[in-house]
Amino acid sequence: MNQTAMTRSAIVGKYRKEFPATKSLFIDFGGCVIETRVNSSELLADLNNYFKEFLIDADKGDILITAHECPAVDLGLEYTVKQPDPGKSKIKEEFHNLPDGRVVYKRLTGMIFIFGEGENIAIGPCIENSNQLINFINNRFIEFKLNNGCLLGHAAGVIENGRGIAMAGFSGMGKSTLALHLMSRGTTFVSNDRVMAEDNGDSLTMYGVAKQPRINPGTALNNPDLSCIVTPEDKKKFMSMSKEELWELEHKYDALIDECYGRNKFILKAPMSGLVILNWQRNNSETEIKIVDPKERKDLLPAFMKGTGLFYLPDSPENEMDPDVDAYADFLSKTTLIEISGGVNFDKAADACLRFMKEGKL
Repeated sequence: MNQTAMTRSAIVGKYRKEFPATKSLFIDFGGCVIETRVNSSELLADLNNYFKEFLIDADKGDILITAHECPAVDLGLEYTVKQPDPGKSKIKEEFHNLPDGRVVYKRLTGMIFIFGEGENIAIGPCIENSNQLINFINNRFIEFKLNNGCLLGHAAGVIENGRGIAMAGFSGMGKSTLALHLMSRGTTFVSNDRVMAEDNGDSLTMYGVAKQPRINPGTALNNPDLSCIVTPEDKKKFMSMSKEELWELEHKYDALIDECYGRNKFILKAPMSGLVILNWQRNNSETEIKIVDPKERKDLLPAFMKGTGLFYLPDSPENEMDPDVDAYADFLSKTTLIEISGGVNFDKAADACLRFMKEGKL
C-alpha cells in the first residue's frame, strides 16, 4: 500500500479481513458501552477478567474496538517520535497522522493502534501486551467524554455517602495511596489516575477509568488490605529498606479492587463533591488541611491538569487546544477545592476526606 494513499479505513479493512475478530465483550463505562471484538479466546479471557466488574450483556455498543492478535506488523509509515514526558528519558511511542485518523506505534512492543472518525483497531502481539490494549480501550472512553465537554484531570477518586472526592497531587505525592487508605475505611473506588469532570451547571460529576491501581511496595506493606499481593520473599526484602528507599523504588504491583476489597467496590461515575490537592512534604511538620479558592490558588491547579496526549483526536476545532489554567479554575469553582500541605500524614488526610464525604465539612 502506497504511504501517500494510505488511509485509516484501508488499513482497518485489510487487518479486519486478514485476522477476523468475532469474539466480543461489552464494557459499561458509566453509561457509555464499549464493545471490544477479538480474534483470540485467550485474549478474550484476559479482558473478561480485567474488566469483570463492568461487563454487561448487550447486542451493540456506543463505541467499537477490534483487537487482532498477530505478529508485529510493519505498515511502512514514516513515524514522528513522541518525546518522553518531563522526567522520563525512554522513547516509547511514535505516531503518524493519516488523512482520516492517527496511527500510534509502540516502539518497545511492536503494538499498533489506529483510530479516527469512530473506528478503532489494535494490531500486533495483544496477549503479550494486554496492558497496552486495556489502556487503549480506556482511552477510547476518555476521548468520548472529552469530546462531550469534560475536562481531563490527573487524579484518583472515591465515593462514600453519595459524595465523591477526587485526589490529585504533584509528582510522587501519593494520590493513589490516599485513595486506597480511604478504601480500607469502606469507601468505593472511582478511579486510580484519571478523572473526566463534567459540568452540571452548579456542580460537577466525575467519570473514572476502568484501570486497576498499580501501587508501590511501601503502599502495599503499610495497608493490611494490600499486603497479600506482595510475595513473602519480596516482603522480607522490602521490610529491610528505609521509608525513603521504598518511596523511590521503581517497582509496581497490580492491586485488583475486587480481590483486595470485595465485589461491587468499583464504579465509574460519581458526584465530584470535592477535589483534594496533595501539596505536602516528607518532613515532620504539622499537616494542614484547608479549603481554598481555585481562582486564587491557580498555583495548585497544574497538579490536577492533564494534557490530552497522543490517543485523543478532537471532533471539533474548539477542542484542539488543551484547556488552560483559567478554564480549570472556572470549572473547579463548582466543587470544593481542598489543599493538604505540611508534612505527609495519610491517616490525618484520610480522616478529613472521610469526614468531608460523610458530613460535608472538614
